[in-house]
Amino acid sequence: MSAHSLVPTALSRAGLVTFLTATALGGTLLAPPEASAATPQASKALRIAASKKGAPYVWGAAGPRSFDCSGLVLYAFKKAGKKLPRTAAQQYNRTRHISASQRKRGDLVFFHSGKYVYHVGIYAGKGSILHSPRPGSVVKKEKLWTTSVWYGRVR
Repeated sequence: MSAHSLVPTALSRAGLVTFLTATALGGTLLAPPEASAATPQASKALRIAASKKGAPYVWGAAGPRSFDCSGLVLYAFKKAGKKLPRTAAQQYNRTRHISASQRKRGDLVFFHSGKYVYHVGIYAGKGSILHSPRPGSVVKKEKLWTTSVWYGRVR
């Protein structure tokens, strides 16, 4: 049986090369590449938030030079054409709740204690978020440090 007969015909030439290379090196392809952004607006919001890296955290600030967590989300999505409420809890209540396996770049990541939502960031892919974390810090991209989060997709 040839390698070609093992590969679905839908694979592109680049996909076939990746498959054959992984096979030749003894590797496996267990997971597909991470999905693209949830929506065009989510992709734009993610780019806008990324452009604010280094902006200082200021409680209650919603840009354009400083942000708190929900202020960054509010600012980025407003610039991308989506209206959201002001606080992390209100933003959670406005999104379509999704599982971790459904998350895509541009979805929102909500940190909670019990039922209380206390922090929000924008999922940046590969287990990372863009957020404005706390006083004394700045807008930055960080690896998620917990799995105790909820995900929401802006409609």
